[in-house]
Amino acid sequence: MQAVTLDNITKTYGKEKKLAVDNVSFSVNKGELFGLIGPDGAGKTSIFRILTTLLLADSGTSTVDGLDTVKEYKQIRKNVGYMPGKFSLYQDLSVEENLNFFATVFGTTVEQNYELVKDIYIQIEPFKDRRAGKLSGGMKQKLALCCALIHKPSVLFLDEPTTGVDPVSRKEFWEMLKRLKQQNITIVVSTPYMDEASLCDRIALIQTGKILSIDTPGNIIRSYPESLYKIKSDNMFGLLKDLNNYPNTLSCYTFGEYLHLSLVTDDENTQTALLDHLRNTGHLNIKMSVVTPTIEDCFIKLLKN
Repeated sequence: MQAVTLDNITKTYGKEKKLAVDNVSFSVNKGELFGLIGPDGAGKTSIFRILTTLLLADSGTSTVDGLDTVKEYKQIRKNVGYMPGKFSLYQDLSVEENLNFFATVFGTTVEQNYELVKDIYIQIEPFKDRRAGKLSGGMKQKLALCCALIHKPSVLFLDEPTTGVDPVSRKEFWEMLKRLKQQNITIVVSTPYMDEASLCDRIALIQTGKILSIDTPGNIIRSYPESLYKIKSDNMFGLLKDLNNYPNTLSCYTFGEYLHLSLVTDDENTQTALLDHLRNTGHLNIKMSVVTPTIEDCFIKLLKN
């Protein structure tokens, strides 16, 4: 049995019927770490709210642990853990008080499921008497994860858990998720950070409510259809403009300190012709080499298609 299924889910908002989720279908296997990857406004939070029974879809069906999200919402709420994107714990309660409160709500105790949250809790235990609102971003994140786990959920939903968190805390958080996965908890995580996609078993790339691709990160990267080059010169702004005006350019965009470039016709002669053209245009210190595509490159390619 699959842990999560969505079948033709659609959701609109407001009088204008603005489309947030557009006929989305996918499934998550039991024990899988599944990533929903896309920028702000892509529809990730709406999907999470539908799956956690906080929002009704306009059409389509969805299940969590084989339970219908509309008809069996009460049981789903007992079974799942949900960490929303915005810190939503009681800021005037201490770390320990928040944890005890959520354990009580789910009819359990911290002691009963301590082994599940132990690795995370020991990092915030020195601050157990501090009010949650006074914690740093990374510590708030760890407390929220503890509270979402304290009843030992079968499926854990994490909506943009690392947004606004420092790089060290982001790395620690994903290491914690790997350890949780080993305890047979299905984890569904959303993130706008493309570099986090490679840490998932499978991912769904989403934009403006539409799923662009679903596969393992490796398979998505391997499916990139063209050779991809990184290129730079002394005049990066002029280089971007000249390459986008070049007849043999398929795509060209800024990527860190380089531009990423794909060509319509791609062989040794066309590469030489391109470099000659750029030198004749006045570009100096041109550096160009083949580069392995990233998930972000694949995302940009899918958007253009």
